[in-house]
Amino acid sequence: IGGLGTRSSARGGGGAAMGLGGFGMKAKKSEEPEPEAAQSRAWFPETFLFEPLVVTDASGAATVPVRVPDRLTGWRVLALAHSRSGAQAGAVTRFAGTLPTYVDPVLPPFLRAGDAVRLPVQVVNTTESAVEAALKVEAQGAAVEGGGRTVRVPARGSVVEYVTVRASGPGPVSVRATLGGADAVVRSFDVWPTGRPVMLTRGGTLAAPRTLSLTAPSDAQAGSERVRLLVYPGALGVLRSELGTAGGRMDTADVAYALLLVGRSPELLATLGETQSAEALKALTSGEKRPATPPQPVEGAVDVEAMRGLLAQVTQRALRAGRAPDVATAALLAEGALAHPGNPVLARLGERLAARVAAAQLPDGTCQGGDGWTLQRLLVATADCTRAVNAAAGTPEGRRRAALFTVKASGALERNRAHVKDGYTAAALLASGVVTGSLKEDLRVQVRDALKTREGGAFLPVEPGVVDASGQTPSEAEATALAVLALEGDAKAPLADLGASLLAGYEPVSGWGGGRANRLALRAVVALFREPLPSQVRVVLERDGQPVTEGTFDAKALREVLALEAAAPGSGGAHTWTVRAEPAVPGLGFSLTLAAAVPWKTESQGGLELAVKGPSEAKVGQPAEVVVQASTPSGLELELRHGLPAGVQVDPASLDALVSEGRVTSWNAEDGAVTLKLPPRGPGEPFQARFRVIPTLAGTLQAGASSLKVVSRPDLASYVPPTTWAVR
Repeated sequence: IGGLGTRSSARGGGGAAMGLGGFGMKAKKSEEPEPEAAQSRAWFPETFLFEPLVVTDASGAATVPVRVPDRLTGWRVLALAHSRSGAQAGAVTRFAGTLPTYVDPVLPPFLRAGDAVRLPVQVVNTTESAVEAALKVEAQGAAVEGGGRTVRVPARGSVVEYVTVRASGPGPVSVRATLGGADAVVRSFDVWPTGRPVMLTRGGTLAAPRTLSLTAPSDAQAGSERVRLLVYPGALGVLRSELGTAGGRMDTADVAYALLLVGRSPELLATLGETQSAEALKALTSGEKRPATPPQPVEGAVDVEAMRGLLAQVTQRALRAGRAPDVATAALLAEGALAHPGNPVLARLGERLAARVAAAQLPDGTCQGGDGWTLQRLLVATADCTRAVNAAAGTPEGRRRAALFTVKASGALERNRAHVKDGYTAAALLASGVVTGSLKEDLRVQVRDALKTREGGAFLPVEPGVVDASGQTPSEAEATALAVLALEGDAKAPLADLGASLLAGYEPVSGWGGGRANRLALRAVVALFREPLPSQVRVVLERDGQPVTEGTFDAKALREVLALEAAAPGSGGAHTWTVRAEPAVPGLGFSLTLAAAVPWKTESQGGLELAVKGPSEAKVGQPAEVVVQASTPSGLELELRHGLPAGVQVDPASLDALVSEGRVTSWNAEDGAVTLKLPPRGPGEPFQARFRVIPTLAGTLQAGASSLKVVSRPDLASYVPPTTWAVR
């Protein structure tokens, strides 16, 4: 159970874990506010404590101070304990958090700009006497009508009052409801823009102030313009971020990357100056036994327990994938498994995978291949195989095998040099470490000549028809990372500009987009930006010389990604944006995104035609029908996304019926939209479907736009502008 809590500092004979969670009505989570004089209730998590390590004293007791959230509900407390000898026990208890009289506004998860809704406000009296008090509802970011009145609530009863809330523009809204002096509660939601999102992104490094020219749409809807600045603190920050998020990506390439990341993390962290975390992870990756009394966590250090769980997870997945792997899978997993020499299970797996790859080498020195393979793909695959076989050169047998494999592979690459026509393939061959001498310099020239520059950095483009070892088109991030590794140590190469593009393209959750790209890009970033950062750096964002937002990295924050976001009204047209670090730091990369919403227009591409008909009038709590129609080319798998107004829920039974009838492959509902996957149809076969929705809010509500896209070609789409619903 995840949540918030206070770590106990007691030491002693045993350990325990404690978790607290609520049961009852769900509420939107929000950040814990600063204490207010009026003691407004504003902190509503459903789970608020998770303490995986509470060390007891010699008598087996420990105290964990906590703050109970402001939700008026029942709470469940689960405590699990163990002794040093291995004895275990557990207990569950409950307690209630309530008030004699309280107020509770029922808010939607979102509204759209222009919505006017009647929101219910519940007033509850748990006492034995009737209560009469002043009810006041007000909002920041929206207008409230009828927000002040006197209410009378019977003993042991409740009443529901309604207020009208008008959301004129996008942004956060905070609603405060007060019941005399008995209770005050603050809840929040977001107002979404109704237009089509448009984003402009630029990036670079902060070795000097960076000036960028961005031309934003001049017809942006009022209040929709926002700017977001992400600053990445060099290799250490990216490495720590990846250690915290790698477990969320779990296809074969991601498993291989996570294995390699955890295995090499002690070495990389030590190189980057993170000695405490490096020592903490060393025992994990070397296979040493877990200590009977875990060390107290160090603030800012890598979470070793989380890494232990990640390693166990990826080990299981790697073992499953490595039972009877093809050569491509073996080449992917071998290097990651061999990064754990102290783990006998992974070490044996890595040795077996490397042997599998080596056995697949053909007499001409190439590796893999098959029907339909191009020579370009075969050369890239041979480079991948060479890297996997060389990773197992830690034993006499492994060294002999790697030497033989490398000699034959090197000969194959030299014979086919004339067929290397693009920069990506040349970079892949160089990064494998196979090529030497004049061939190495020749390929470096080819990579340098293939590089392109743009505002904020340099990159290696992927030419049409070029694929990676899996047969997929590699991403620009993967190609650029290969260029860095291929040109490392080359005085003529624009390595800093290549690194700027890599840092600017990094996202904390998805990394660089996939396991293959992540593995190469992290190596490249560590190679380029391993210098330690200053203890404090101020980052400033300006538009046309005027400050928009700023933030400061301190010694602790330098380990993380700094995210700054602000409203940016008046950004339409051409403007000059400046990102500045004080002091200037080459290892700081940034990504600047300017977002806005523009009016929707009916649009059709690639023969796609979409029409949507919603209810002319709807009633709260009563089903309404939505009809969608599409005309498309035959043989295409499609995705239809229909935007719904706030408070409108889908009827699952009507959508399940579409799946049963074969009209829809699958469906998925979320706040404000429902997505249908449509199977391919025959020539001239139209699509029509009807499904039901149920409004839960009364008022004038803006729906979202609807779209129809080809799954394999998301650039081909048809759009239908949003409509307005009247719900009684």
